[in-house]
Amino acid sequence: MWWLEGFRSGMGRLEILLLVYTLLCSLGDCLFVTDYFTRTPRKLNAYRSFASVELFHFNVPEDTVVAVWNLITFKEQGGTFGDSCPDRNVTVYFRSGAPPVINPLQTRFPKDTVIPGSFAVTLTWTLPNRTTGVFNVTSPLPGDWFLAAHLPKDEGKISVKGLHEECQYLFQPQLIVQRLIGISVLYPGYFIDQMIPLHNRSVLYKVFIPNYISRVKVQLVDCNTKNRSGESCPVLLKIRSRAPPVHNSSAMDCRENVPCELEVPLPSWEQWYYILVERYLSSSDVYFRIGVQVKDCSKPSVSKGSSAMNMPQSFGTAMGFSLSETLPAASLPNVPQNGSDQGSLLNAEDSITYLAPIADTNKCWPIRPTLRNELDTFSVHFYIFFGPNISIPPDRAAIFAINLMPVLDSGGVLNMELKLNVSSVRGENITIFGCLNHGMPLSLHDNTSVSCESESVSGFNLSINTTTNITKLRIPYPQTGTWYLSLRSLCATEHGFELCTNVTAEVYLRSYLTPCINDCGTYGQCKLLRTNNYLYAACECKAGWDGWGCTDNTEAYSYGFQLLSTLLLCLSNLMFVPPVTIAIRSHYLLEASVYIFTMFFSTFYHACDQPGIVVFCIMEYDVLQFCDFLGSLMSVWVTVIAMARLKSIIKQVLYLLGAMALSMALQLDRHGLWNLLGPSLFALGIMAIAWTVRTIRRRRCYPPTWKRWVFFLFPGTTIATSAVALYAFVETEENYFYIHSIWHMLIAGSVGFLLPPRAKPDVKVTPLKRRRGCGYQLCVNEHEEMGLVDPAIITINSICTS
Repeated sequence: MWWLEGFRSGMGRLEILLLVYTLLCSLGDCLFVTDYFTRTPRKLNAYRSFASVELFHFNVPEDTVVAVWNLITFKEQGGTFGDSCPDRNVTVYFRSGAPPVINPLQTRFPKDTVIPGSFAVTLTWTLPNRTTGVFNVTSPLPGDWFLAAHLPKDEGKISVKGLHEECQYLFQPQLIVQRLIGISVLYPGYFIDQMIPLHNRSVLYKVFIPNYISRVKVQLVDCNTKNRSGESCPVLLKIRSRAPPVHNSSAMDCRENVPCELEVPLPSWEQWYYILVERYLSSSDVYFRIGVQVKDCSKPSVSKGSSAMNMPQSFGTAMGFSLSETLPAASLPNVPQNGSDQGSLLNAEDSITYLAPIADTNKCWPIRPTLRNELDTFSVHFYIFFGPNISIPPDRAAIFAINLMPVLDSGGVLNMELKLNVSSVRGENITIFGCLNHGMPLSLHDNTSVSCESESVSGFNLSINTTTNITKLRIPYPQTGTWYLSLRSLCATEHGFELCTNVTAEVYLRSYLTPCINDCGTYGQCKLLRTNNYLYAACECKAGWDGWGCTDNTEAYSYGFQLLSTLLLCLSNLMFVPPVTIAIRSHYLLEASVYIFTMFFSTFYHACDQPGIVVFCIMEYDVLQFCDFLGSLMSVWVTVIAMARLKSIIKQVLYLLGAMALSMALQLDRHGLWNLLGPSLFALGIMAIAWTVRTIRRRRCYPPTWKRWVFFLFPGTTIATSAVALYAFVETEENYFYIHSIWHMLIAGSVGFLLPPRAKPDVKVTPLKRRRGCGYQLCVNEHEEMGLVDPAIITINSICTS
């Protein structure tokens, strides 16, 4: 496979990155493992909405230190390399946890919608038919990663399928990850002796933080070089959630801080925290003791007898406060303990010492769970026990947990609605502040604070009061996991917000998951899409509307424009009335019935096919489309066969065979070029053979009159050729309504010119009186166009009577 060459060319850069990261880990303690993932190449489309992008889903393992995406794009045309295809930039978006929410056309988002961040890469062409890009992510977050790729928006030209070889742009992403195995695990409350050898630059640890932890503190003590104390500690301490630290992670320079302590307020719950101890340039080994302290906010005091604290278990017991009961005996030799609340270290000779946990005086408020009720795909309601009306006490926050299932729920829209019961506040100027964030609750310990962010995490603000008592929040493609909604009531005063006294506000809370925002509104359609085994939903807008929820009316069609386009497309089919009249007067009843069928279904198909609100459907859209296409092709077929002037029985057989063959072809491919060219060329061949036979037999050109050629055949052929040229080369999405209306009128007009005149009946010459017996009868055939008689053609029939 030739596109693998791009992968090989990107390996040099990958090897450099891996060489750098090799220096970050102790060779005796860590081991690198390389994993490789690839996806099948897919054809890219011009961007119209998120429904037109190609979405790729990857899973990054835990403990990954570097992820490299190799982005391969190549052209194809007619099954070969597309060297002659124009260069079109390819834009690729990346996001962790959920599909990226993109807006390349800079359209307006619906009201009350928040846009999660993502980052993009634009690929330019380096070779005539392919290009390769490399995108590196240092210490990526583990779990789901999504890539969305598309081409720039095109001019909207409507091309006939099969008319020319289409240029295809194929995109194939490949992922190479380098992850560490054997990372040392720290347990909250325990200190261990460690060192950084001279030949290593850093050492990496990780610690698991369970629920109900309000603060994490990493302490590095007894730091010295060459086993001598009294010198400054030449290391840099870093910490990060879910992935190894990077350059902008929380850090502490231990040379200037003794003891060296790095705190993380409001950490993410049920996540691994990675701790990196990186040495500065020095010519000696670095020795230190490292430990992790956590503050528990589930209860105001901690005792060993109540260590479970109604929390999910992390290391056998809640928060691992009784780790000596669960760790192997060989790893914890006679660990002494200290119950001091200050958490002072014990001066023990063992390499592992125990640090008593610290209770947080700011108690975590109880978290109320929600009941998940799945109605359909991306249609989930989260019910609150004893809800949906909830009470917000004046002295504490009310916190609710909403759990989104991994992968299953990230392809929809998370909706939150709050409504204040004004009568419950008893005239107080009260405001309810809400904070929705992922991973852990941001409860407002500061009575006057209305912020929804901390040093490490940030959430989405909501607020309602007696003036504006309703608010909504929509998050397209939310991250999976647990979302927390914290609600707090504060009263507005001259000095800002203060605690309310004796006022319990009542709030109506509604939380649910939908496929699209407001079902894409009036001018959009919510589509359920799939990439491999991943489902997601997106809006496809129409009638000029745009945006993520089809709410941007910058280029929207007005009602008058929609009505005009519908009337033009429908009433232009009345041009078939003259051909129907001509066919009936010429006794072409079968042809007239086909023209009536075409006029009827074309009218109602276009009335049902409109993108806006001026729509009228008498039956299912698919049935109307099939009948319209069949009527159009049958009109061409019967007109050309009628021009061939075949015997009645042969003509009827060809009509029947044509109807069956065209029905089969339309079921196979309704938009193929040969559905129109095939029957037209075949019918023209039959007509050419019939005319050639007549020309040879009569020894003169057929049709024999110049008037037929000049006033009928030439204008009809010109009109039909113009109609086909407009349909194939001029029609676009913007001019469709009037170009296609002109197509209707031209096709109907060409039928009126090309349909042959009525066939004249045979006029027999009266034979001479002869005696009985054998004789001859002389007849003249007057079957001629334009009512002209050709006396040169006569037939002699033998008559024999007894």
